[in-house]
Amino acid sequence: MIPIRDTIPAKSTPFGTWILILANVLVFIFELMLPDPVLEAFFYYFGIVPARYSHPEWAAWVGLPLDDYWPFLTSMFLHSGWLHIIGNMWTLWIFGDNVEDRMGTLRFLCFYFICGLAAGLVHFFTNADSTLPTVGASGAIAGVMGAYFLLFPKARIITLIPVFFLPLFVEIPAITYLGFWALSQIFSGVLSVGLPDDVGGVAFWAHVGGFIAGGALCWFFLKSKEAMRPLAPDEWGLEAAWRPLKTTSVTELWRNRA
Repeated sequence: MIPIRDTIPAKSTPFGTWILILANVLVFIFELMLPDPVLEAFFYYFGIVPARYSHPEWAAWVGLPLDDYWPFLTSMFLHSGWLHIIGNMWTLWIFGDNVEDRMGTLRFLCFYFICGLAAGLVHFFTNADSTLPTVGASGAIAGVMGAYFLLFPKARIITLIPVFFLPLFVEIPAITYLGFWALSQIFSGVLSVGLPDDVGGVAFWAHVGGFIAGGALCWFFLKSKEAMRPLAPDEWGLEAAWRPLKTTSVTELWRNRA
């Protein structure tokens, strides 16, 4: 299932989401200019390599700096290929603006990085012996998805489902789409337990950790109700079909007129 868009319009300009997407794209452009051997070393230095912290003797042997924890932050801006960055940034674009609406730009950025750090720690504890670098913003974005899951459960996600190479577009409730995604990550994480220690760079448990962190922490970053602006009638789009509307009888209109 490929998400195309959601049905909740943004009330304000999502500067934080734009900043994150721009930063990730600029770093990816820089990656494209690096030769393959240099890029691999770049991922080892700035990506999360769990064995770097659980086996310091190995880290010293391969030349990785000890007591350097910046990779838990820098790994959020690295991506391993076009599909990786496009998928992550598209997902952030769909879900980030609405969560940022509810938090404000600065709170949203803090929330994003905290979820990314939580995802990185979960990946470390569940793959402590892995010698592969893990990169990507998916752990932090999973936190945004976890917040969206709780804040906008009645939203609809316009989703593309390929059926025998034919595009099928359907509306799926956000609580169903995101719930299925979270369960798929848990299922994949459980399967990976029986596989070799290195999970091929796919941090399933980091996704789960980020999602749970986002759901648990989002309430601490929300703006006050007084600071939230309700949507005007002409700002609603497809979601007007499922948004309950208040009806007024002719008698009530006449009384109000009087």
